[in-house]
Amino acid sequence: MDGDFTESGRGLRAPELLARVRAIRLRTRRQVSSFLAGGYRSTFRGSGIEFEEVRPYLPGDDVRAIDWKVTARRIDPHIKSFREDRQLSLELLIDNSASMDFGTRRVTKRELAAEFCALLAFVALENRDRVGFSLYAEKRLMHLAPGRSAAHINRIVREVIATPTSPHPADLEHELVERLRSRSRNNLIFIASDFRGLAGAGEAAERAREAIRPRLIELTARHDVIAVPIRDPFECELPNIGLVEGRDPESGQQILIDTGSKAVRDQWSAAANAREARLQRLFNRARVAQIPLQTSEPVSHPVQRFFEQRGRGGSR
Repeated sequence: MDGDFTESGRGLRAPELLARVRAIRLRTRRQVSSFLAGGYRSTFRGSGIEFEEVRPYLPGDDVRAIDWKVTARRIDPHIKSFREDRQLSLELLIDNSASMDFGTRRVTKRELAAEFCALLAFVALENRDRVGFSLYAEKRLMHLAPGRSAAHINRIVREVIATPTSPHPADLEHELVERLRSRSRNNLIFIASDFRGLAGAGEAAERAREAIRPRLIELTARHDVIAVPIRDPFECELPNIGLVEGRDPESGQQILIDTGSKAVRDQWSAAANAREARLQRLFNRARVAQIPLQTSEPVSHPVQRFFEQRGRGGSR
């Protein structure tokens, strides 16, 4: 049994690519329920308020909003009226390293990232918000300025699916440095990745976590940052299916796994739990919220759970 279980978008001909993009678009468009759109609207309330008008005071209005200059000129009380500035700018940062091509269930991690992009972008479109996009691996591979159209969403999904994955490990720190050069503030930034390099054991991974933490802290001071860890169930728990031959997508190393051994399965699960704990500590210290995704689950379910949790004050 090979480790590259599910076909990626790499090498697809134009008609096949178009069909896959259309399938993702239709699949996610159906998931954009009024409840999901409402959850988004109530969770992310915009970056401020805008002055709307001065109008006569009505019983029940907040007396602190009285405009005393206008009231003095017109004798009867008038107040300043404001409306919430609802328009937001979403930024989708998507990992394009080779490990994102892995998948044993419904889709690969990369295709799940494309579904997540489509879902968030369609929900944003329902609320007249703009969506920007960056694809990164060892460096930034592509950037699309925020846009607000169905064609723009299709372009984002197509780039996630069709851009060949990089054989080099993802360097999120490099992408965050690029992001921090921008003077923009109060955006919603979603980072979708398997965070393979940051979750590992050993000194190199620990140095990577220590290096990226101040970058994340600086970014969260300017923006609402949400990590989207993408997992395949095989990475978390081995099924008992005998010998499995796999290949590390980034190093190319061949791996033979005896899933029939309970000791091997327990060791595999323990290693997965340790990786998740290391990531959790990193994101908690940087005050970064999370939306965990699984290739076995429709993308709308965890997004809806996140909206509900944040609406109850359970997440930053």
